[in-house]
Amino acid sequence: MPETKTHRRLKSKWKRAGTAFAAGTALLLGGIYVNADAATTPSGSSAGGTPAAGTTATTEASSSVSAVVDAADTFLATLDSDQQSDVLLDFTEANATAWSNLPCGSTCRVGIEFSTLSDEQLTAAEAVIEAATGTGTDTGYDQISQILKADDYLGETADGYGSGNYYLAFLGTPSTDGTWQLHFGGHHLALNLTFKDGEVEGTTPFFVGVEPTTWTGDDGTSYAPLSGMYDGMKAMVDSLTDDELTEAKLSESFSDVLLGPDDDGDFPETKEGLKVGELTDDQQELVLDAMKPWVDVADDTTAASVLSTYKSELDDTYISYSGSTDLSAQGDYVRIDGPGVWIEFVCQDGVVYTSKIHYHTVYRDHTTDYGGEFSF
Repeated sequence: MPETKTHRRLKSKWKRAGTAFAAGTALLLGGIYVNADAATTPSGSSAGGTPAAGTTATTEASSSVSAVVDAADTFLATLDSDQQSDVLLDFTEANATAWSNLPCGSTCRVGIEFSTLSDEQLTAAEAVIEAATGTGTDTGYDQISQILKADDYLGETADGYGSGNYYLAFLGTPSTDGTWQLHFGGHHLALNLTFKDGEVEGTTPFFVGVEPTTWTGDDGTSYAPLSGMYDGMKAMVDSLTDDELTEAKLSESFSDVLLGPDDDGDFPETKEGLKVGELTDDQQELVLDAMKPWVDVADDTTAASVLSTYKSELDDTYISYSGSTDLSAQGDYVRIDGPGVWIEFVCQDGVVYTSKIHYHTVYRDHTTDYGGEFSF
């Protein structure tokens, strides 16, 4: 496929490891949107910025949300009124659930398309996503940027792919005292972070996939953005004894994740597989390690808090698999299902690179999908 100017520009921008974003509230210029709550003192802090006793974690989380709001305001200030209307949407169930793992563009997504943004606007949009997500390698913002690079790599071979075909929306008004969602995605990515009263209320659904699973860029850089997810799941199932593998084996087969787009709330009524509470301490730690790359999509403070909750629920969490534990062929599938956490990892035959497999994964939470705002 011939490479367009927009395609080249977006590829170049996503080669950066990170993007600096402007702190502080955007100015109101000629009717451009500005959020009056962006400079609100974080919850639990005094006017001088000293945390109240016992509120350090809350203050850190609030400060993180303030940074996201500041970045959102800065981005919105770069847009004209028509563009703002594409970005600022109501936080409805229809808008929140408008995501997919397919390269279906605006037919299945809401928001503003990256390919329509100027360099300045694209930089500001990236800064919002960076402010809201984790700082780890192959997780959070680093992983997201690699997924967009993967789509550019696919676009060199097949039509319909590319980092320009990703959409960003704010469902509700970005603020530190209201409820709203950062909604971003495209092929092989759906990021849904819900904020309420200056805290992160929900970090799911989070869909992430990749094709091919590894590749080398034009500059010789090697990429494998889901390697941590693969490694964690593989180490977890490899730790099981033969008897434990028998108990963890599912009778069903899977060609894709069970709770993908349009499957909101469809958690199985009965948990299946092997109860983590029956495993050794070392095995339980491997289960927790396997969850971490998905949980780390959120900012670091939120991710640590969520993982701590999942750790407290390990005794009532189940792990299961279908196909082979090699995780190398169509239908190889692993699941973690707890009182809160739900993670699926599945191998599929390639769509563009048909001689290779590719990965689909989804991370959900039984109670806090979309911040728990909807009943499915």
